[in-house]
Amino acid sequence: MKKHSFFDRQSAAITLLYNPANVLEAINLARAAEADGADGIALELNQMPLEMRTLENFRTIIDSVQLPFMFIDYRNDIFLGCDDAARQEHLLLAAEAGAEVIDVMGDLYSPDPMELTFESQAVEKQIALIQAIHERGAKVLMSSHMSNLERSAEEVLEHLLEQSRRGADILKIVVGVNTEAALTEAIRTMLLLHNKLEKPFIFLANGKFSRFIRYVGPKLGVAIEFAVHDYTPDRSYSQPTIRSMKKVMENFQWSIDNI
Repeated sequence: MKKHSFFDRQSAAITLLYNPANVLEAINLARAAEADGADGIALELNQMPLEMRTLENFRTIIDSVQLPFMFIDYRNDIFLGCDDAARQEHLLLAAEAGAEVIDVMGDLYSPDPMELTFESQAVEKQIALIQAIHERGAKVLMSSHMSNLERSAEEVLEHLLEQSRRGADILKIVVGVNTEAALTEAIRTMLLLHNKLEKPFIFLANGKFSRFIRYVGPKLGVAIEFAVHDYTPDRSYSQPTIRSMKKVMENFQWSIDNI
């Protein structure tokens, strides 16, 4: 049976975001997500022991469900921390194992408060990494998290256009939305991105209005929304459960593409 894809749907892919501590937990949570109705899996490697991060194990996890996988490994990796180069070796293995999407940080190789470096050597290394991921058959999501910072629609658009220029296939940014003015600007931002970007985009918010943005985002053009199976101490309440997210999408009979 052919696997599903992040790229073959008309509306947002509701994606489980999780960080398993071992291979069995990864498989069990993936199967639970599939039963919940998730459209994809985003697997964070930050808690998986290094000896488990093998090509064979990654293939076993990916083959456990019919859902597409995205692999992520940020600087909160409890084993590799801020060693950007070392973390990418595991992500390249995931791409080789059949992950459909690999997350590449916008400030990879040169940490930046805006999570989008412009240091020339770092940018060159990012572009080379993206090419290597593509050569292994995977797509690239470039991500930037500025979870407490408010940004204008035009600033977000330029930020994501720069991600696109580096070769990313999906463009992602997370900003802070804590005021009514910021909420209004976030809505304007998603409308602008929908009209101006040719590639899939992910616009997420943290803060007081985060859950609202995450629920309405798919109806305003957001390509992928992240959700959780259940709430745990290491997960923010800003992320809805897969079940609640699916219920909203199924009953919210409106989309920007249908007006």
